[in-house]
Amino acid sequence: MEWVIANMAPLMFGALVLFLLFGYPVAFALAANGIVFGLIGIELGLLQPALFQALPERIFGIMGNDTLLAIPFFTFMGLILERSGMAEDLLDTIGQLFGPMRGGLALAVIFVGALLAATTGVVAASVISMGLISLPIMLRYGYDKRLASGVIAASGTLAQIIPPSLVLIIMADQLGKSVGDMYEGAMIPGLILTSLYVGYVVLLALFKPTSCPALPPEARTLRGVKLMVRVITTLVPPLVLIFLVLGTIFLGVATPTEGGAMGAAGALILAVVRKRLSFKLLKQAMETTGKLTSFVVFILVGSTVFGLVFRAVNGDLWVEHLLLSLPGGQMGFLIVVNILVFVLAFFLDFFELSFIIVPLLAPVADKLGIDLIWFGVLLAVNMQTSFMHPPFGFALFYLRSVAPASIKTTDIYWGAVPFVCIQIIMVAIVIIFPGIVSYGDPAERARIEQSGDVDLSTMMQQEGMGSSEQKDPSELLKQLQQEAK
Repeated sequence: MEWVIANMAPLMFGALVLFLLFGYPVAFALAANGIVFGLIGIELGLLQPALFQALPERIFGIMGNDTLLAIPFFTFMGLILERSGMAEDLLDTIGQLFGPMRGGLALAVIFVGALLAATTGVVAASVISMGLISLPIMLRYGYDKRLASGVIAASGTLAQIIPPSLVLIIMADQLGKSVGDMYEGAMIPGLILTSLYVGYVVLLALFKPTSCPALPPEARTLRGVKLMVRVITTLVPPLVLIFLVLGTIFLGVATPTEGGAMGAAGALILAVVRKRLSFKLLKQAMETTGKLTSFVVFILVGSTVFGLVFRAVNGDLWVEHLLLSLPGGQMGFLIVVNILVFVLAFFLDFFELSFIIVPLLAPVADKLGIDLIWFGVLLAVNMQTSFMHPPFGFALFYLRSVAPASIKTTDIYWGAVPFVCIQIIMVAIVIIFPGIVSYGDPAERARIEQSGDVDLSTMMQQEGMGSSEQKDPSELLKQLQQEAK
């Protein structure tokens, strides 16, 4: 029994992995694991029965979390836009614009994927809509099956890293950081990743032109002034909506929750203007939004139960000791963490990774002096591969569900491989060039650092780094007063 008490944390973590491998729903696996090991800990005298009295307050805290309201708002906005035909109009118009170029249709899919990501934030909606609309056209005009499949799946996953991404909302909540800062930090990496996709298609067009031919003249029905008018009238509404949602958040005019509410209202207005809003569409969007939001909240409740017991048996200290003892300091930690997340992404989706892994890694990253916004964006880029991993990538499943029978599942898998490699390169770019994750006002942050106007947690981090001793808060207050003079 003494061995069980001493190793409760690794046993608890191992049991969770076992539950997940057997295919139990993640929310219930987390909660059941926490309750069972909590009862075992009470029986062995390791924990007090009063521990479970903290659960109701924590669950009500989740229900009262205003930040999580952004999830149903952005989900509803994305579903209304996708089902009101915006994706179809964008693909048709941008496809006509880039049609004369080799690889033009693939470039159109990437640009539309980025625009949909900045307006919908829902991967399933982006992949399915582009798969239904653009895949038959690309095949009809002689595109390589693997390239067509890979471009559509990869472009759809941009919705995970380009704001207003749902995973960034979850990441900010788990890291205890601002959603607005997380959005701002992820914007440049998201655009760079889009550029890497474009670069890959351009290289294929140059060195393997038969894989992505230009549209024949008879397929380009819009030209000249008509094409320009169509581009303006099709692109302006989503761009206005993007500013309404993201611009107001970045400018500090609206919170992410308020931005999501404005986006949902804007999506309804666009659907009314296009005369495509119906009771059936509204009902479908509301039902799907309710299901997805419930899914997220249930996982969050389950992870709260697991986290409460896991910390009570010193599981956080066990994980911290394992990761802090890695050779190489910050870089060693980042390499191991990214390999771990990449491997786990074969079996878990980004919601599950965010709720299970991130709370364990964040305290260690904080102790190593790693900026948590930067760390969150890095993990989000890495978790994006969870949608593209053969054989369990969700984007690949979404595409398979709408792809014609002429495309084999192996074509979809092999088409995804180059884009997974590009995503890994993007992870390396974020690590090598951390400055691309920029947020807040750099001048204001520099002023605070120069004036010594830092909070107690920062001071304790700086002073206590590398030692287990913590200074008395009264001494820190005196030190702050002396520096202010």
